[in-house]
Amino acid sequence: MAVVVVESPAKAKTINKYLGSDYKVLASYGHIRDLPAKDGSVNPDEDFAMQWEVDSKAAKHVKAIADALKDDDKLILATDPDREGEAISWHLLDTLRKRRAVKKSTAVERVVFNAITKSAVTDAMKNPRDIDQPLVDAYLARRALDYLVGFTLSPVLWRKLPGSRSAGRVQSVALRLVVEREQEIEKFKPQEYWSVTVTFATPKGEEFEARLTLLDGQKIDKLTLSDQGAADHAVAMIADRAFAVQSVEAKPATRNPWPPFTTSTLQQEASRKISLSPAQTMRAAQKLYEEGHITYMRTDGVDMAPEAVMAARGTIKALYGEAYVPSSPRMYKSKQKNAQEAHECIRPTDMDLHPQRLPAGLGSDEKRLYDLIWKRSIACQMASARLERTTVEINAPDGKVGLRATGQVVKFDGFLKLYQEGRDDEQDEDSRRLPAMAAQDALDKRKVNPEQHFTQPPPRFSEASLVKRMEELGIGRPSTYASIISVIQDREYVSKDKGRLVPEDKGRLVTAFLESFFERYVEYDFTAELEESLDDVSGGRADYKALLRAFWDEFFRKCEETKGLRNAEVIDRLNEELADFLFPPREDGSPPRQCPLCSMGELSLKPSKTGGFIGCSNYPECRYTRSLDADPNAPAEAASPDGKILGQDENGVDISLRTGRFGPYVQRGEAEGKEKPPRASLPKGVSAEAVDLALALKLLSLPREVGPHPDDGEMITAGLGRYGPFVKHGSTYANLPDANEVFEVGLNRAVVLLAEKREKGGGRTRTAAKPLKVLGDHPEEGGPIELYSGRYGPYVKHGKINATIPKSQDPEALTLEAAVTLIAEKAAKSGKKPAAKKKAAPKKKKAGKSDDSDA
Repeated sequence: MAVVVVESPAKAKTINKYLGSDYKVLASYGHIRDLPAKDGSVNPDEDFAMQWEVDSKAAKHVKAIADALKDDDKLILATDPDREGEAISWHLLDTLRKRRAVKKSTAVERVVFNAITKSAVTDAMKNPRDIDQPLVDAYLARRALDYLVGFTLSPVLWRKLPGSRSAGRVQSVALRLVVEREQEIEKFKPQEYWSVTVTFATPKGEEFEARLTLLDGQKIDKLTLSDQGAADHAVAMIADRAFAVQSVEAKPATRNPWPPFTTSTLQQEASRKISLSPAQTMRAAQKLYEEGHITYMRTDGVDMAPEAVMAARGTIKALYGEAYVPSSPRMYKSKQKNAQEAHECIRPTDMDLHPQRLPAGLGSDEKRLYDLIWKRSIACQMASARLERTTVEINAPDGKVGLRATGQVVKFDGFLKLYQEGRDDEQDEDSRRLPAMAAQDALDKRKVNPEQHFTQPPPRFSEASLVKRMEELGIGRPSTYASIISVIQDREYVSKDKGRLVPEDKGRLVTAFLESFFERYVEYDFTAELEESLDDVSGGRADYKALLRAFWDEFFRKCEETKGLRNAEVIDRLNEELADFLFPPREDGSPPRQCPLCSMGELSLKPSKTGGFIGCSNYPECRYTRSLDADPNAPAEAASPDGKILGQDENGVDISLRTGRFGPYVQRGEAEGKEKPPRASLPKGVSAEAVDLALALKLLSLPREVGPHPDDGEMITAGLGRYGPFVKHGSTYANLPDANEVFEVGLNRAVVLLAEKREKGGGRTRTAAKPLKVLGDHPEEGGPIELYSGRYGPYVKHGKINATIPKSQDPEALTLEAAVTLIAEKAAKSGKKPAAKKKAAPKKKKAGKSDDSDA
């Protein structure tokens, strides 16, 4: 019996059905080991040696695989057919060899399949190969780069910019895209323009609309009519003239279907059409893949297997008729240069499986996503749509005024019968049908419609359009788009507003810092070129350690150089970089950086754990502050450090708005002796100018009692914490999406949120870790030596000394003597004293014997 290893139990269950009793299918549950989150896991001084640790949660899965190999002498690695899948196989094989579970006599095979179907799996088993080392090298290079950037740059960022969370090789570039788009929007100056349309009627009385294209004998473009005066002139010119049809031109056109889905286009379309984020899309796609319903979901390829193409054509004929089947199959060519990373498109494994016939057990997201994939996959093999586009030119007799009407008629819908791609942003497309008319027909002028418009700034990125832009620039790869977008939101650098990505103050500051001091590493071209170099590694065209050396030397030098800068130098650069945002022009014409309170100091950025604020250089003499997004024209006293009285509470105590070193807050009364008065910070997104007495009293009333929990009667409370608004029951905290909810959340919703958090493993209760087993008492010092499973792997504990068990040793086989040696070595290194040997209780003297009678 051969042992087959895949990533997930769901995938194992599906494959097991196809392989039968000659195979034992086990799951690794994803990656089994990673670089420990500490310094030294990648060592550039030792040719980028990487120290891997088996995850404590994965240890039992590795043991199960090792135990299975005791009885079977064949290992088949059947992880996913991409870089990450290859890496999992490599890690697993390396770990099993170190445990001696894989011996020289053990046959090891690597198999890959693009779909979990019986034919795909059995074909893969007949065509095994070795582990693809170049693909593994590409993984090692990416992992080392991400580690080196994160663990070298992030500490610099924390030191120079308090409140920042982290920086990453690709996430920082994606963040820059969002920030730069916001800056474009802020700098945008709307431009007024006017359009003029006319409603005409044909000789038969059928109405249609035409737009002005010629005025005073000159062609006009979108911005020609720049104000109402120009529009009124155009209206007058039209009103004074009669109009007739000059020409009617009808042209046939065809529209071809879109290619089948890649990872990127699937994420974009799922966001537009079914409102799934990239992360949600990939989770749903993963489940569909593991259940055997779709092909592998991480791909840059658009080519479709010949058998799938023929199956699609058969389905089209059966459902829509012969007319909808093109004369020859459609072939799509992948633009992906790196063949190692490009697989077949994302499509159903069974083209005949209509979405309505999906088996039970799938969730709503999976069903909706399958519907999208099925429709796109079938539509891409359907006949083209045939259209007729009509253009009617309309002129006045003197030729000084002209208008144009356009229309479009679908003569044969073709693939449009099933599928039409969504759009991120609305685009004009005239699909109206025009009435019949001919040249020289006199037209009846019914209505002239002047309309004012303003040019619009570029829209903020949606998750879909950000993925599209990253793909266009060559930033990231299919397997990373979703995680990149999730990370910049989890770090609170970016938030979502009505489905659009908005940079937070922290995100702006981090981007400005990186652009000022690490400009090369957030350049789009540099990041794209590095991705191409990594593709060369996976294709076997480049050495990954040479790539790491070329990157590291310059990057490390830049980090050391920035470490040596004084914080004042950093703030000066950020003030300069963010001047338009931090110090916009004032309505009174005074210098933007002049303190509005004392008029003597200069305003400057003041970093803080919450992101930062604007303060006066004359601090502490002048305590003027305002939030980064506050109105610079607001009265200075609104942010006075001595407090602005908002009113009194029901007991007549003053409620004031004040500012401190961490920004604005509200306070009840004044300090009395050493006792501080009740205070509450303003929630994220609430400016000092927006605070009135009612809001201040609400904030000071927190935490608020929501009601007793129906299970145990313990009170549920709602409040604001360092991580935002929350509800709390016992030791379990559940986040609220909006700060306003903290004042409004009811008992039912609170109970649901807390239950969901508990299902995800929420709660902050910390219980003492229980030992896996007690090895015995220390032979010299006494006290038990215990074996534990920790965050960074297994260890032994004696008193206050914890000693990690080397990877070469099996924790299950560890003896007391070996544990004593590990404890002694750790005590010597750390300088800790071993646990003091407990003195025996003094024996009671027996009557008639002296103190030394036992000698």
